[in-house]
Amino acid sequence: MIKILKRGLLRAAGLLFALFLLYNLWIFAHVLWYVDHDPRMTSFMERGLQQLREKDPHARLQQQWVPYDRICTNLKAAVVTSEDARFMSHHGFDWDGIQYALQKNLKKDKLVAGGSTISQQLAKNLFLSPDRSFLRKGEEAVITVMLEAVLGKRRILEIYLNVIQWGQGIYGAEAAARRYFHTSAANLSVAQSATLAAMIPDPEWYQNHRYGRGYRRRVANVRDYIHDTLVPR
Repeated sequence: MIKILKRGLLRAAGLLFALFLLYNLWIFAHVLWYVDHDPRMTSFMERGLQQLREKDPHARLQQQWVPYDRICTNLKAAVVTSEDARFMSHHGFDWDGIQYALQKNLKKDKLVAGGSTISQQLAKNLFLSPDRSFLRKGEEAVITVMLEAVLGKRRILEIYLNVIQWGQGIYGAEAAARRYFHTSAANLSVAQSATLAAMIPDPEWYQNHRYGRGYRRRVANVRDYIHDTLVPR
């Protein structure tokens, strides 16, 4: 009986490992495709569209892909300043940020902070869900390694700036620039870029609360450091 149980457990473990491997091979194939093909839809965009269509079956997302060279340096630097100041020097993980997040999680006795880099955020946006769990964070780490190994910093930032959310149904730098400032992503000023970068942590909230003291302080902080931030050329 015990032997039968052990064999069953081994088979189940083997099946789970095989499924894990196949899933990650599927993801890796997509990452290779993204080297020179632009994502049409991400996991987060699909989720956002589904939420919109619960209210309006004909709803569409606002998103327009623009190449890296048609996104101004102001916005690139503002986003890196706001979301991942060590983006150019790390290999996908900011260990100081992770340590701080771990301490915060242990203090709260639950997963409340992730210490995510831009690469980790892109992994989550492309393939995963916003749900907080250690299992999802583990898969996010695996995908982050793939992105860093295959795409490189410039391509990671290019995709990130074109797919992240900037409000309800608004995705990517071009749609955000036109929605909030009636200009293109190529022509955003320092102040406009800082304003958009400060929205990223909670875009749907900040879409309607951009005049609060905390938000304005965040914008000012980004603006103060934007000229000292290195971005991929």
